[in-house]
Amino acid sequence: MTKDVICETVGGDGCGLKKVLDIIGGKWKILILCAMKNQGPMRYGQLRKTIVGITNTMLAQSLKEMNKDGLVQRKQYDEMPVRVEYSLTPKAESMVPILMELKEWGEANL
Repeated sequence: MTKDVICETVGGDGCGLKKVLDIIGGKWKILILCAMKNQGPMRYGQLRKTIVGITNTMLAQSLKEMNKDGLVQRKQYDEMPVRVEYSLTPKAESMVPILMELKEWGEANL
């Protein structure tokens, strides 16, 4: 019987788990992904009201990083006042089922 290996060098350069944690690690990014999955495209103010306890600084920083990492799409409309919406990319959508499994595990075990 072979044992599943997470990474040859856990946390090393080729470790897929470390790569995932680098882009969704921290307190807020998973919650932002879940909020957008529940409600679809959202404006900044909607996200701020939906995610309990997040500060403006953390939300802005997280959205910027998630956009850079290809998880969130930022769409700006040419209107006055300017309207910006954030939505999940297909890359982020493919991660949501895994996050739901983590949520279910947390509800059952913590």
